[in-house]
Amino acid sequence: MKKVELLSPVGNMESLYMAVKYGADAVYLAGKKYGARSFAENFTEEEIINAVKYCHLYGVKIYITVNTIVYNNEIINFLKYIDFLYKNNVDALIMQDIGMISIVRKNYPDFEIHASTQMHNNNQETVKLLEKLGIKRVVMARELSLDEIDNIKTPLEKEIFVHGALCVCYSGCCLFSSIKNNRSANRGECVASCRLKYFLEENGSLINKSPKYLLSMKELNNINNIPKIIDKGINSLKIEGRMKSPEYVGFITKLYREAIDCYYNNKKYKISESDLTDLKSLYNRDFTNGYLFNKYGSDVMNIDAPNHMGSHLGKVIEVNKKMVKIKLDRDINQEDGIRFLNSNKGMIINKLYNKKNLLVSSLKKGDIAIIDNKIGFEKLDEVNKTIDKKLIIDIKNVEDIKIDVDIKIIAKSGEKLKIIIKDNDNNVVEKHDFLVEESINRPVSKNDIIKQISKLGNTPFKLNSIDIDMDQNIFIQNKNLNEIRRMAITELKEIRENKKIKREYIEFNVRTKKQIIERKNINVLVRNECQLKAAISCSVDNIYITDYELYKKYKRENVYYVLPRIIYNYEEYIGENLLVRELGSINKYSENNSVVSDYTLNIINNDGIDIISNLGVNRVCLSPEVNINDIDRSNYNSEVLVYGRLELMVTKYCIPNMIINKDNKSCNLCYKNKYHLKDEFGNIYPILHDNHISTIFDSENINLYKDIELIKNKFNNIRINLFDENYDDVVNLIKKFRSKYE
Repeated sequence: MKKVELLSPVGNMESLYMAVKYGADAVYLAGKKYGARSFAENFTEEEIINAVKYCHLYGVKIYITVNTIVYNNEIINFLKYIDFLYKNNVDALIMQDIGMISIVRKNYPDFEIHASTQMHNNNQETVKLLEKLGIKRVVMARELSLDEIDNIKTPLEKEIFVHGALCVCYSGCCLFSSIKNNRSANRGECVASCRLKYFLEENGSLINKSPKYLLSMKELNNINNIPKIIDKGINSLKIEGRMKSPEYVGFITKLYREAIDCYYNNKKYKISESDLTDLKSLYNRDFTNGYLFNKYGSDVMNIDAPNHMGSHLGKVIEVNKKMVKIKLDRDINQEDGIRFLNSNKGMIINKLYNKKNLLVSSLKKGDIAIIDNKIGFEKLDEVNKTIDKKLIIDIKNVEDIKIDVDIKIIAKSGEKLKIIIKDNDNNVVEKHDFLVEESINRPVSKNDIIKQISKLGNTPFKLNSIDIDMDQNIFIQNKNLNEIRRMAITELKEIRENKKIKREYIEFNVRTKKQIIERKNINVLVRNECQLKAAISCSVDNIYITDYELYKKYKRENVYYVLPRIIYNYEEYIGENLLVRELGSINKYSENNSVVSDYTLNIINNDGIDIISNLGVNRVCLSPEVNINDIDRSNYNSEVLVYGRLELMVTKYCIPNMIINKDNKSCNLCYKNKYHLKDEFGNIYPILHDNHISTIFDSENINLYKDIELIKNKFNNIRINLFDENYDDVVNLIKKFRSKYE
């Protein structure tokens, strides 16, 4: 039985060393570009070369994230980078951009690709499409339950997140950072808008009078659920944390290594209280099993605090302008970090005093600790430890890994000394050197040879067994024994570091299809019959309708039904006009329906347009993150959104249900009332609901009217997305854009 893989995150070389030493089977990391954690330290090309060698030395796989969307003007350098990774023995790529996946598959048909969770892999049809693309492994959406993942049948390997930070938005569906801060989450530049404070409004009235972190999720933690996960046939268990500390990476890897090993050794595992306390000290926003185990609402959200909260330390029993006095429930050390929970203020303890006001380096549980009040703290409060200096030192003091080797020495008089060394992966090195002479004075003994050959010291190897086949009365200089051992060990190390991985050719099953090139079109998305009638009165070219009953009532050649963005179970459609909003819908409907695609597929380059078209899409709406100067219009039937409110986030949890109705599963509040989020700057974001899935819209419309002349020269189709506009608003909008576009 093939064991489940433990996959650890590494943001720098120190984290990589920690992950490998604490038992990771594989690591994932990014170079300086194209990774979805651009604010991690990440790796230079030289560091990637060294990282591959180090990982492969210890039998650890290395996956490189190139899971951002890529502009046309970056593709040449992107492919040079892929070529560099291929030639330097990287085990697999983790990718999001479907255009770049297609170009890599064509140029490197045996380079293993894993479909990033950024591709929104949440149903059977999406996975079927990934099979066509020649994907080897799919990173399943974090919104899926373990049973839902199990019900997706595929020959592809399945990878899931088991620990770390969670995004409130479905992966790959977030435009919040991009639209509001010009820093794209799809480009690795997320500013964590979900960790900010918001008000909830119901029909214009505030629900929470003070702002809360309404979009902030707890940390995923499934350390006690490993047997249930492995029993579902999951291939890889992934830990999030490329922006976290090396000590965090090492400790989390250690815990999951222990839990996995216990499973295969038929032992029960439950995290100890001390390990849980240490885990909380390293990082936690409170813990959840997540959607993986059907948690919901308040079970996955932490609306009181968005940051690292640490583990319980004690209570403030006295405070003034100069000092804070804490009754300790745990040991504390100078340079530890603490946080006062109610005020959410934190600090590093530079000076620590005992109850006699004497400077000390540490204090014990039950003692009174006195610290300088350097942050203006004013109230009695609970105190948590957020940095544990002693724990960090202990984690760093991990021993290097040693690889077992078996050595045989053959020493025959008048022949060259021979050493044969074999490792646990059946790599064999044989060296012949240094003539074995007959002894004149003192012959070398078997123990003499063992003593010298066993000196593996700072090498990655340790002796498992040694076999000596030698003549009597022979002489070998110690320096020769040492040198032949060194030569053999050096060669074995190089073999392990540079051993070429076995690459598997996987077929790319997408065939070129005829593309439809249209005349200049103005297309409109409508949400009600009033808007629809206005669009018809203006004789627009294509109409997208979000309401299915309305679509059926007005169905004609140029009218399309807008499919949901989140689909778990597909309806059957044949002979319909459909605007598809996720990859699975393309696979499900393109053969028997007229299909066009929405901006939600994150297409920003020519190769993306090409592959989507070849998969059966007749018109491709580009992402609002596209640089319109970067697109070559020729031969492509593409569409650009010129006006409308964008969907900034799509989240599985219903905000009003949790805040107002306390997670009542029969709640129908979101269908009876109008809800908005309001940030601390006064921006108001409408929320629409579909079966309690919340879509958060931008506080304002995008409007590319000033760019219409440029757009006119490059695109066959422009689109207007309506939200709450009335009849006259719609007519005026269409007339305004038509005057410039046609």
